[in-house]
Amino acid sequence: MAGLLERIHRAGRPPLHSLTPEKARVAYQIGAEILDLPRAPLARVEDLQLPGAAGPLAARLYAPTADQLPMLLYLHGGGFTIGNLETHDSLCRQLSLRSGAAVLSLDYRLAPEQKFPAAVDDCWAVMQWLASHAGSLGLDGSRLAVGGDSAGGTLAAVCALHARDIQLPLALQLLITPGTAAHADNASHQLFANGFLLEAASIEWFFNHYLGPHHRRDWRFAPLEAADHGGLAPACLVLAECDPLVDEGLAYADAMRANGGQVQLELYRGVTHDFIKMGRYIPEALLALDACGLAIKQALQT
Repeated sequence: MAGLLERIHRAGRPPLHSLTPEKARVAYQIGAEILDLPRAPLARVEDLQLPGAAGPLAARLYAPTADQLPMLLYLHGGGFTIGNLETHDSLCRQLSLRSGAAVLSLDYRLAPEQKFPAAVDDCWAVMQWLASHAGSLGLDGSRLAVGGDSAGGTLAAVCALHARDIQLPLALQLLITPGTAAHADNASHQLFANGFLLEAASIEWFFNHYLGPHHRRDWRFAPLEAADHGGLAPACLVLAECDPLVDEGLAYADAMRANGGQVQLELYRGVTHDFIKMGRYIPEALLALDACGLAIKQALQT
């Protein structure tokens, strides 16, 4: 991991927080799959349009067979500001391949053009639509899970809270290096603020684009702020030791466990944020992909 970070540093790419959102999106997409596994072939890879909160949203369906499979709604990372279907294509293919389930990746609206809670509203709308209309895609909406990485992990956790509140059954919430806290002020944010891929200045840049001044304590942004963490879908958390977000991931696991939740915690030592997308170089990425695939498979009984 240290050698890889040194090579990234020597490449001299400008940090995301030094760019406009438009240029940051291009830079992120160019580099997003360089370290990732090659895109695995699957029986079904289909681009779709699904009803979001304010209009149609692009989505991409991945499935290893043409059968009526259960599914995972996947929400990509990127600080609510960057990322799209292309940046997480390889990861979604791996999750589908290793789990035997269908994976539906959603291109929710991004900030700063669409600020909080637009992304939340989109994810909620599509989650509810899939629960009742998955049959129109040849899928089984009665067996539904939600997952995501980084900001997408935040959105997945928020979807699980909303699903509980509206009594929509979810089989699993897969939270990969999620953000869960209102403020970037715990020990891991200080310890890994610089030099560990996700920089403190970039976190602040993402949040400033996404949030208004009064939203930090809103549970739809910071799920740790929710009044009740009981009755949630079973959770699988995948965390990285050298990640500014690791402490809030651990805190969220504790909050769910303290309220009787079923929590599988996978903590990978010596790796940084976004490591799961580095399967060409980081062995822990392959272990994490296997763990995610098995968690989805067991939860959805594929």
